[in-house]
Amino acid sequence: MKYDFPDSRIDTEKRELRVGGILRDVEPQVFDLLVVLIENRHRVVGRDELVEKVWAGRVVSEATIDARINAARRAVGDSGRTQSIIRTFPRRGFRFVAEVVAAAEDSDARGRRPGGSPPEIHFCTSFDGTTIAYGRSGSGPPLLRAGHWLTHLQHDWHCPIWQPFLGELSRTYHVLQYDQRANGLSDWNVEDLSLEAFVTDLEAVADTAGLDRFAIIASSQAVPVSIAFAARFPERVTHLVLHGGYAKGRLLRAEAAEREKAEVHLTLMRHGWATPGSPFLQAFSSFYIPDGTREQIESLASQQLLSASPENAVRLRRAFDSFDVTELLPQVSAPTLVIHARGDAVQPFEQGRELAAAIRGAELVVLESRNHAVLPHEPAWSVFFEAVRRHVPC
Repeated sequence: MKYDFPDSRIDTEKRELRVGGILRDVEPQVFDLLVVLIENRHRVVGRDELVEKVWAGRVVSEATIDARINAARRAVGDSGRTQSIIRTFPRRGFRFVAEVVAAAEDSDARGRRPGGSPPEIHFCTSFDGTTIAYGRSGSGPPLLRAGHWLTHLQHDWHCPIWQPFLGELSRTYHVLQYDQRANGLSDWNVEDLSLEAFVTDLEAVADTAGLDRFAIIASSQAVPVSIAFAARFPERVTHLVLHGGYAKGRLLRAEAAEREKAEVHLTLMRHGWATPGSPFLQAFSSFYIPDGTREQIESLASQQLLSASPENAVRLRRAFDSFDVTELLPQVSAPTLVIHARGDAVQPFEQGRELAAAIRGAELVVLESRNHAVLPHEPAWSVFFEAVRRHVPC
């Protein structure tokens, strides 16, 4: 692989580091350390892991590790003061934070981008004239990521939650993603937020992008949208991956606690959405990723402000909590993988179990996590992607 980052390139086959086009002489351990950090750039790499991968598990002092980190920083023009390329996380480890493009793969004529690289942004028109923004990345079998709460095609690729997730998917698949109506780069000024509208948006994106048969990966409220699409167009959906989803929204469930939780979410949004740094928005974000890092929670809060207006955020949330596809579950014929975190505080685990039980032949994978969005630093991350790659042929 060749990895490009600011003014630099690492070639793992030739074992070369070039900075400013000039070959830089580095010690083998320093080169290996850089490669380990780059290949795991979506997360913090601990000292024990560095010892295992760079020094093959030999006993190494912390001073030696620090010396190699400093040498790696000097080699790429970074420093312990700026940390613009390699950042130290005290008592946790190190992370390669500069933007990286895997240069072994090239864009193709259809607008795909290499895995880990932001997509080109295009637009299509849905049934009611609403403009929907979509993009492509990666190469391989087609995988449509259904639009969910709340995305932004441009900013997702700078978010420490969505960038690693999208990058991991696009290393294996040709990923087609889009911003749902009233959100991101799609039209915000829309009246229709019905389930039918979201289903036809998915259809419009797939048609415009030229996808005939394809797999769908859906999270949260994109799950009922994808179920409705799969039930309507069984000939088009090859596989379904349903993560953290539900069939019946919180406002329609029998449990009073679920309906109360929906109202709590709406209250937090009404009072805090328009204010950057608002404790209401911080609380809302931490509810989605209770075990997220401070950086991830703050990023999610900022991302949501960029993705929707306060009015649209409330309207979308109320619409999603009113979706009901219970009667459509027996009509889903595509091979289905249901993934759900056991401690999910947004959509209780029971919702995932009910989906798997009602869809014929569905497989259930349980994540030992409390997070609604799977995060790079948790063990659930590898479980999630191993299950997806096993279910959706590469």
